[in-house]
Amino acid sequence: MNAPTPVSGSERRRALTPRDAATLIVVDRSSDAAAEREPRILMGHRSGKHVFMPNTFVFPGGRLDPEDVGVPVKGDLRDPVLERLKKKSSARRARALACAAIREAFEETGLIVGAPHDGEYDPAVLAEDWRPFFETGLAPRLDCLDYVARAVTPPNNVRRFNARFFIVDRRNTYGELGGSGELVDLQWIPIAEALAMPSTPAPTSIALNEVRRLLAESDPWRLPAGHSVPVYLARRGRDVLEFD
Repeated sequence: MNAPTPVSGSERRRALTPRDAATLIVVDRSSDAAAEREPRILMGHRSGKHVFMPNTFVFPGGRLDPEDVGVPVKGDLRDPVLERLKKKSSARRARALACAAIREAFEETGLIVGAPHDGEYDPAVLAEDWRPFFETGLAPRLDCLDYVARAVTPPNNVRRFNARFFIVDRRNTYGELGGSGELVDLQWIPIAEALAMPSTPAPTSIALNEVRRLLAESDPWRLPAGHSVPVYLARRGRDVLEFD
């Protein structure tokens, strides 16, 4: 478990309220992954230059931006997914979080979770952050996502986020690995190997364990509305695991 990054008193006061964020866990269950006897997860390395979680292997993701609200989509969140997200969010924000996960994954990995928009949307009139995505001819597709975990960064970190972890099957993605370079050394890593890495942060490990369990016990893209989502957070200086 990675030690939190110490901050000064003034920084701690500024960081009291976690910012909404979203992460996308892309699962590869192809024949190549089957040969390794376990699904693989797309992860990348954050360089030591990053203030937040440096030198760690993580999923693509980042903070919710204002531009993620109201983005046109092809395929809405399925009702059970939306109901689970609405326990801690409005419906509008839930959809924006899903869009943020898709946008961040596109920016950081080059992979696109979307469906053709057939010129229905002009990228030039969309928010700047979303133009490159729509210029591919695709609009974000939310109906192939599910919501599997949440994590709140402890108070004594340089940055604090309230992150939702979404999951998508690699077969519902387009494009080649590349991205902005924010995540380097992008790899498809078997879950057991990712869990064994000393640089894997605690929230990432919790999400990996949950995905592993769901893949073994059920279909993680068809979870019921009443499914409990594990939540990593800190109380009184101790890491705890709760459920939404």
